[in-house]
Amino acid sequence: MITAYTNARILDPASKFDDTGTLLVNDKRIETYGTDVSIPDGAIIVNCAGRILCPGFIDMRAHAVDADAALAGGVTTIILQPDQTTMIETDAVVERIRHRSVNAEIVTVYPMGVATQGMQGEQIAEIGQMKASGAVAFTDCSKPVANSQVMRRLLEYAKHFDALIVQYAQDKDLGSNGVAHEGETALRLGLSGIPAVAEAMQIERDAKLAQLTGGRVHFALISSREGVEAIKTAKAAGINVSCSTAAHYLHLNDNALEGYRTFAKVLPPLRSEEDRLALVKALADGTIDTLVSDHAPKSEDVKRLPFAQAAAGAVGFETMLALALAQVHAGKVSMNTLLKSLTITPAKLLGLDTGTLTSGAYADIVIFDPNKPWRIKADELISSAKNTPFDTLPVQGQVWRTIVDGKTVFQQGS
Repeated sequence: MITAYTNARILDPASKFDDTGTLLVNDKRIETYGTDVSIPDGAIIVNCAGRILCPGFIDMRAHAVDADAALAGGVTTIILQPDQTTMIETDAVVERIRHRSVNAEIVTVYPMGVATQGMQGEQIAEIGQMKASGAVAFTDCSKPVANSQVMRRLLEYAKHFDALIVQYAQDKDLGSNGVAHEGETALRLGLSGIPAVAEAMQIERDAKLAQLTGGRVHFALISSREGVEAIKTAKAAGINVSCSTAAHYLHLNDNALEGYRTFAKVLPPLRSEEDRLALVKALADGTIDTLVSDHAPKSEDVKRLPFAQAAAGAVGFETMLALALAQVHAGKVSMNTLLKSLTITPAKLLGLDTGTLTSGAYADIVIFDPNKPWRIKADELISSAKNTPFDTLPVQGQVWRTIVDGKTVFQQGS
């Protein structure tokens, strides 16, 4: 069965196509798209009414599958972090996650395996076996691999499998016991701080090790101006590094912690306004490669505690697009650059055959209205938890339809 998506602003960052036209889906795959496409007799016609149609989003950092929330946010591919109840550290666990994903036929899930055994930073994990079973990268999640010799061996070992190592960019010693950005807000609130230099130091060390070994390293959740500068320096030297940030770092600074608001407690912490502006600029100029949700559902029981004891993390699937679009509406980031960071760039980094509207590709598609106004309401989120720092925030931009393998799996208002 052929479905024709007509009157859409088709935007494919992989080919740089951006024009109003029609896209045809034949069963599970994209057949063609363009400004002058003939619609076959008997095709199902979906009028997109000028909305943007682009590849489904690939979220490189999520701590839970939360499929319905992901689809409501336009996320068709989830890269699951290894910090699960059953840690992702063997090929059997990887195979089980991939098997469940294929059978579910709702949202595609790929796991990241641990980089070191038990995420303890001491012994290298079985990267080869997990990669062969479907793991797309390897990380100790929110723990940096602190030992330089272990990190060196890890990059050397990973290079044999062309495996991507994802590092949490925070010096272990400087970041220990910190719960907020080291600055005026933390000082006034009496909170232990994490200096931005902790991020830069980790990046600088690991960039040198990547240069030494020829391995690939991706830095998760860049949060500071110093981190951005360290990434720029490494890239200018030709070192094979890449990085991501989360949407909440583009939208909030550490003033959000006023009143000890634990729903704004994330790690790395929200930093200064200067840092936030540096991140927006870095996404716009390509220094930051990918945008992620860092979706981390937490119950109120672990969030509504004294700030130092409260769990870090926020839900992000349903708010990621609208928060990022705020920078597009402000003229700070181009639409193509934003969508590139959510589609073809993560696909290339992870070796996935998605993130594009190329003929023959699986029809993972999102259609959204970039100007649709709505208000984030925590109690109306589909997510399994409601821990968002953006409750009641008015935003612009909402997903209308999400399509996985040619099948509509989410439609706004239905």
